[in-house]
Amino acid sequence: MIIPVSIYRVGNWFHKRGFKLCAKLATYCNRFLLSVWIPSSASLGKNFRLGYWGLGVVIHSNAVIGDNCLVAQNVTIGRNFGDQNVPLMGYNLCIGRGRVVFGEIVVGSDVIIGANSVINNSVPGSCTVAGNPMRLLQRDRIEKYYNLN
Repeated sequence: MIIPVSIYRVGNWFHKRGFKLCAKLATYCNRFLLSVWIPSSASLGKNFRLGYWGLGVVIHSNAVIGDNCLVAQNVTIGRNFGDQNVPLMGYNLCIGRGRVVFGEIVVGSDVIIGANSVINNSVPGSCTVAGNPMRLLQRDRIEKYYNLN
């Protein structure tokens, strides 16, 4: 949905210009009005979308997510206890509901992540993963469906 992402963009604008209090106010506005935790310091790409108004979405403050990503409800993107870094997410992701991504991992571009999956290992690009523990279901998804050779 566009409203929580728009509030994030305003907070991110303030964060980049050093107005930390205004940025924090935008983050808490998202939290209390829409039940979404997207800190203004997170790096979200263009055309980032949230499904169902982003209900229950939690994104770590150091997270990096690429362009054209769709995130469903109840998704957590963060870090594992003891890890200092957070996941690095690629472009063109479709992230199913109830998914948890944690640890210092890299999720490639053009990836579909199924609902209720726990992702704690790096994911190659152009594939489909799902399950708990994570299983690679399909490779080269883009080439198969769009005949890109």
